Amino acid sequence: MFETEKQSALQAISHAQFIAFAPYIFQASMILRDSGILDVVQNARTGGITIDDIATKVKMSRYGIRILLEAGLGIGLVLRKGDNFTLSKAGHFFMNDQMTRVNADFMRDVCYDGAQDLKSSIEEGKPNGLRHLGDWTTIYQGLSKLPEPAKTSWFNFDHFYSDNAFPEALPLVFASNPKKVMDIGANTGKFTLACLDYNKDVEVGLVDLQVQLNVAKQNIEDAGYGNRVQYFERNMLDKETVLPTGYDIIWMSQFLDCFADDEIVTILEKCHQALDENGRVFINETFWDRQRFEASALSLQMTSLYFTTMANGNSQMYDSKVFLGLIEKAGFEIVADNNDIGLSHTILELKKK
Repeated sequence: MFETEKQSALQAISHAQFIAFAPYIFQASMILRDSGILDVVQNARTGGITIDDIATKVKMSRYGIRILLEAGLGIGLVLRKGDNFTLSKAGHFFMNDQMTRVNADFMRDVCYDGAQDLKSSIEEGKPNGLRHLGDWTTIYQGLSKLPEPAKTSWFNFDHFYSDNAFPEALPLVFASNPKKVMDIGANTGKFTLACLDYNKDVEVGLVDLQVQLNVAKQNIEDAGYGNRVQYFERNMLDKETVLPTGYDIIWMSQFLDCFADDEIVTILEKCHQALDENGRVFINETFWDRQRFEASALSLQMTSLYFTTMANGNSQMYDSKVFLGLIEKAGFEIVADNNDIGLSHTILELKKK
């Protein structure tokens, strides 16, 4: 979808101006949404509403409402006929589409301040923007301690994408009737809980940093599943780390995109060592080159910049061709390649060569 030019010269120069004013475009859009202005305009439906009438319903000066709505015209969130403003199609989706809201909150609460450190993060290979949220080497060390609203927005973003894939993923994972599943990068334990609900006999081993395991353990015990779960504190970047053995399946959901190319190979090699010849690895990832729509690809490409500035400084949402090369390098071969899972995921099933 990125091989040919799709814009005329006039469209291209307009798009270039959109990029040039992007910071104000984002900030104005979020204020229009969160102040209630767009909500009032939306409720006015096709008849529209004037600035004076909006001013009676929103706690903001008439001047503020006016400059924001005029900006909203150029952004494309609202339309104006005479003195009346109505919501555009883009405005409707900006207000009501859950994915758009999750993405926008994530950008504002987690990424926006740190975006100014993109250049230095690339140069140094470190998430220099993370300083705006806390004093950690990577964001993963501080997930349970993130300040609000960043914490809520981060988990909403993460779960919105991964959780949508679980219903389709579970039949694939359990097709061979595994007795024991290892969940690496277990996060809050959502996939583990899905497994335990799906199969009444399966045992699940969670592998993560201790700060994450603490959260997952609480969620699992609250659900009454503590007797079928094991917890393994592991730093997957530690060269001395060895994974537990005896598991039929290893599951990693949106985990490997948190690491650089060589780190992914190292983690997969650890999986290779932990499995017997019949074991399988299932990888749930979003590849930007496998998206059906440009908007989806753009979201993933921009999320790569979050990894650079806020997460760890060296990972990304991968091009599948790059990722598949890393799998081969680690000694695995792909036995199943399932696309269009959930919203935009690919689930790869691997076995040892």
